[in-house]
Amino acid sequence: MTSDDLPIGRRVARWRVRRRMTQQMLADRLGRSKSWVDKMERGVRALDRYPVIQEIAQVLRVDPMALLGPHQPPAPSTSQALDGLDGIRAALARYDNPPPQPTGEVRRHIEHAWLTYQHGHYPQLVRVLPGLLDATRSAEPGLRVQAYRITSSLLVKLGEADLAWLAADRAMGAAGGDPVLSAAAAVSVGVALRALGRHRLALAATLAAAGRLAPVQAPAVHGTLLLQAALAAAGSGDARRAGELTDRAAGIAAGIRAGDDPHRTGFGTAAVELARVVVAAELGDDGAALHSHGRLTQMPGWRRQPAEHRAAYRVDVARAYLAVGDLRGAARALVEADAVAPAEVRCRPQVRRVIAEIARGHPAPAGAARLATLVGLTR
Repeated sequence: MTSDDLPIGRRVARWRVRRRMTQQMLADRLGRSKSWVDKMERGVRALDRYPVIQEIAQVLRVDPMALLGPHQPPAPSTSQALDGLDGIRAALARYDNPPPQPTGEVRRHIEHAWLTYQHGHYPQLVRVLPGLLDATRSAEPGLRVQAYRITSSLLVKLGEADLAWLAADRAMGAAGGDPVLSAAAAVSVGVALRALGRHRLALAATLAAAGRLAPVQAPAVHGTLLLQAALAAAGSGDARRAGELTDRAAGIAAGIRAGDDPHRTGFGTAAVELARVVVAAELGDDGAALHSHGRLTQMPGWRRQPAEHRAAYRVDVARAYLAVGDLRGAARALVEADAVAPAEVRCRPQVRRVIAEIARGHPAPAGAARLATLVGLTR
């Protein structure tokens, strides 16, 4: 029997062993008995309810599709993306110094990796990152920082926040005290800490980095740090500070010239307005967030945002619609996100949970039902 033919209980057991967990440890984290886990793994107890599968997948830090197997309609390239995470983990665990590669070649690989990320091609990026991390270990600081930042950003998308924080921390170390490189790395630190739910730490880290960087040195990086700090403040429930920081970022964005973003932050007026919507949703003011949403997508700079930015934003909007009970609006936002960057919807564990919640509606909106089938949440 191949691994693809394994029953779901055996798949759970395989991932449990891979995560170095005993049956008792898994049972404790699920709030169930060891006997329940044992019977489930042996197939004596059926595991056929998706919410339970999702809960187990979250504890094991895998995508539910890794447990469901090939008998579910697969999300395109999702399983490959998850399987490839071990390669990234291994590359981050290496500390040797391989022979340096030609700088021009490494720079081209970095450029390709950025474009792959910004277009939302996450499975492809998972495949190339281990080699890129190896190639940049002996490269100049700026290239190493970029490689770690790309890695951290991708790992956040794929639900590996702890590993994302490690990559972001490596970026800070690679910056070597350079104020601009350190500030760019601090953006990744802030994103990873927020993904871990450490909003106050993210706020402190991004504000400290912004304080060490004069806006004229790298305005797009400085503005992005302020937006990350605003999102962290919102996550901490501090509406006043979130508003102040967003306003400060808006002042910087007003002076940004086209193309003045060498560190690929995507910063500008549209990014600030996007952040205002997300801040409002984070603070629980979903009505205000949705009121601003329509205006934002009509802004001239909206289409210039990377596909990843636009799709991730629509996912946030879907959550806001879901919070106010508008399942059709939530489904529509996810369908729009899927059209822009399919992997943003189909490869992110958090987004798949949103799809599952929307699809449970009676009747489920057509768009959500189709996405649920595409990502393997229905038989």
